[in-house]
Amino acid sequence: MSKIKVKPSVPTNIEIESIKNNHARLNVFPYEKGYAISVAHPLRRLLLSATVGYAPIAVQIEGVKHEFDSVRGMLQDVAEFIINLKNIRFKIKDSEKDQVTVSYSFEGPKELTGADLVSDEIDVVTPENFLATLNEDAKLNFSLIVHKGIGYVPSEEIRQEVPEGYIALDAFFTPVKKALYNIENVLVDDNPNYEKIVFDIETDGQIAPVDALKMALEVLQGQLAIFNAEMTVVESAPTANALLGDNSPLFQKIDVLNLGARSYNSLEKAGIEYVGELAILDQNELKNIKNLGKKSIDEIVARIEEFGIDTSSLTPEDKEAIRAKINKLKG
Repeated sequence: MSKIKVKPSVPTNIEIESIKNNHARLNVFPYEKGYAISVAHPLRRLLLSATVGYAPIAVQIEGVKHEFDSVRGMLQDVAEFIINLKNIRFKIKDSEKDQVTVSYSFEGPKELTGADLVSDEIDVVTPENFLATLNEDAKLNFSLIVHKGIGYVPSEEIRQEVPEGYIALDAFFTPVKKALYNIENVLVDDNPNYEKIVFDIETDGQIAPVDALKMALEVLQGQLAIFNAEMTVVESAPTANALLGDNSPLFQKIDVLNLGARSYNSLEKAGIEYVGELAILDQNELKNIKNLGKKSIDEIVARIEEFGIDTSSLTPEDKEAIRAKINKLKG
C-alpha cells in the first residue's frame, strides 16, 4: 500500500554543469511524478520571452535619410548594414540605465566588427560579428540608441519614440539562444517513478545561463503573487485570441526572425513572406519546402517559439483566420 501524503515532496538537489561559455546544464531532482513538467515548461517559456536583454532600437547615419539609401565608400548598402547591426549583441555597462546613445566615426580602409563598437557606455558580447567593409575613401559617422527590454518589439511600435532623423529598428531583446528541458526518471528509496528536470540553457553572453533562469523564476513568482492576495470573483467577457491581433508577430515579415541566409532564401523562393505562414505549417509541410533541411527547420521552429507563439494551441479556425489575414496583407 502506498504511503499516504498530505503534500508532495520538495526537490532537494540541483547540479550545475558548465558546458562552455554561456552554456550550462542543470539537473534538478527529485520531483514526484508529473510535477517536473509543471515546473519546467513555464520556466522555459519565460526564459525565452521574459529574460531582460539589450538591443539597438534606432540608428542615425550621416548623409542617410532612409534604410534603402547607401553610404559612399561602404561596400554594404544601408539595409544590409542594419541587418548586420541587429545581429551584434550589446550590453549597457551601467545596469541602472535603460537606454544609452553612442556615436561612432570611422574612416576606411577598414573592416568593421562588433569589437569596434565597444565604448565607455556599452560592451559588445559578440565582438567577432561582422558589420561593414569601408573602402579607402569611406567615412562612416553614425549614432546608435541601445535599449534594455524583453521579448521582441517591431520597428513600427518604436518609430514614434525615437528622435527625428533616426531609423527605427526591430528590437529583439531576448538574450537566451536556447532553452530546452528533458524529464528523466530517478530512483528514490526504491521508487523509480520520481523525476529529474535536465535544463539545457544557452545565452548570447548578455547574461549567464544560471542568472537567466533566476530571472525567469522571479518573473514566474511575480505572475503568481496575485493568487496570494485576496481574490474577488467577477464576471468577465471572453477576449479574442491575442495572437490574432494587428500587432501580433504572426503578421510581421519573416525578416524579424533573423534567420540564417540558407533558411531565409529557401522561404523567399517558396513565396513565404510572413511569420504566420510558417506558424500554420506542420513539420511535414515544412520538410516539403525545397532546400529546407532539418537544421533550417529547427532554426525556424526555435525562432517562432522565441516570440511566444505556441503553434500547438492554434485551432483550425485560428489557422484559417491567420491564412485569410495574410492573404489580405499580400493583396
